Amino acid sequence: MPVEGGSSSGSASATRHPKQKRKAHSLSIRRTNSTEERPPGILRGDMLEGQDSKLPLALRNNLLDLFGQIEREFENLYIENLELRREIDSLNERLTGDGQAVDGGDPTKGALKAKASHSTSQLSQKLKTTYKASTSKIVSSFKATTGSRALCQLLKEYIGHRDGIWDLGITRTQPVVLGTASADHSALLWSIETGKCLLRYAGHAGSVNSIKFHPTEQMALTASGDQTAHIWRYMVQLPAPQPPPDVSAPCDDDQDSSDREEGEVDGDGPSEVPTVRVATATLKSHQGVVIAADWLVGGRQIVTASWDRAANLYEVETSELVHTLTGM
Repeated sequence: MPVEGGSSSGSASATRHPKQKRKAHSLSIRRTNSTEERPPGILRGDMLEGQDSKLPLALRNNLLDLFGQIEREFENLYIENLELRREIDSLNERLTGDGQAVDGGDPTKGALKAKASHSTSQLSQKLKTTYKASTSKIVSSFKATTGSRALCQLLKEYIGHRDGIWDLGITRTQPVVLGTASADHSALLWSIETGKCLLRYAGHAGSVNSIKFHPTEQMALTASGDQTAHIWRYMVQLPAPQPPPDVSAPCDDDQDSSDREEGEVDGDGPSEVPTVRVATATLKSHQGVVIAADWLVGGRQIVTASWDRAANLYEVETSELVHTLTGM
């Protein structure tokens, strides 16, 4: 029996021995503080002394070096995290001291939100102030000054054209009349005082874009969309002035001019006035719409402007083209 007991204990010790041997073959890595310097003279081989391993010494040293680098990286991140925490805490304390509430969840989120809200409110206030100042300046420019109120009153209407009026002019000689140029292919002369139409010029085949009067003679110059400019003479006689109507007396027979049908005019309208259809001179050197014309040098020359990007200079007596200005 003792022999059996001895054999059993021997077998147990023999059983434990392989386990201990396998445990001794495992790699053990010791954590060291990376900030502490190793004492001089201690090599990695000395640190690994007493550790049974089948790995070559150079490979074990390489592994220890890599793990040391990883440990130093984690340590640096840990230090940066601590610094950021301290900055966040100090920022939250200052915001709390200024009376700004911080969200109870994430202190970082609350601090950033409070700071962004403060910046946004400042920008919004600045924009409001600038907008208010600019609009106040614009509105004030439309306000009438104190003590000077402008009153506008319609004195006379000249009704007779059937389309838009592009230009008007006043004669420089007696009798003084008003001339209008219209898109209805006509130019009309009016009595300024009575509003009566005195003469119609219907020599153009297009819209009459401008009208100008000779400085000393009873001649008119008109420019048209038919690519020509016309010089034509007129003779008019002003009607006798009429007494002003009694505005205090009611009149039930008045009809607003806006209610009239197109073509319906007063009894003294253009349909019953003298009409000139032939021009004294026709200036036709342009290749586009003539938009303007005027007298030069005391009425001895004429200049015209056209959509063909040219301005032409003419002699009135001969109607000849003197010069052309191009490149505009």
